[in-house]
Amino acid sequence: MEDQGIVHLYLERSQQALVETKNKYGAYCKAIARNILSNYSDIEECENDTYLAAWNAIPPNMPRKFSVFLGRITRHIALDKYGYNTAKKRNREFEVILTELEGCIASPETVETEYEAGEIASLINQFLYALDEQARNLFIRRYWYSDSIKNLTMRFNMSSSKVKSILFRTRNKLRDHLHKEGVNL
Repeated sequence: MEDQGIVHLYLERSQQALVETKNKYGAYCKAIARNILSNYSDIEECENDTYLAAWNAIPPNMPRKFSVFLGRITRHIALDKYGYNTAKKRNREFEVILTELEGCIASPETVETEYEAGEIASLINQFLYALDEQARNLFIRRYWYSDSIKNLTMRFNMSSSKVKSILFRTRNKLRDHLHKEGVNL
């Protein structure tokens, strides 16, 4: 079923919307959650919570791109679950990903308003659009989808050192871009 048809089912409050969403995007949502969480039951819970959140959000929200809408919901739920799970312990794999980006973007404590956060997001998008396709895809897969270095090497058919090198240079370019635009890190 096409995305518009699924969204229409949500608007009609049809339970079939959930079935169609799971059929089309279940694996996608699980993959996003799996890259952040390591426990299978947490991943399944995150997937189901995504469907509930989509049910509650449509209407009033009308997603422009349904897959991105679901991906964003899944990611936020998985990050919340990760925070809950790691209140006393650490997930080393995901902790490394967060640490890599620390020097590039300002922490939430330094961003005082929603407007500033939106401006920084706009600058990051501008930066990403200016990158070559390979660097952009690596950056997004690593820092949005939380793919491991091993998965990136297989996906892009590169050595681990090349992937790390491209990500390192891209982070440095992002830091320089944000600094040039007046974002204090």
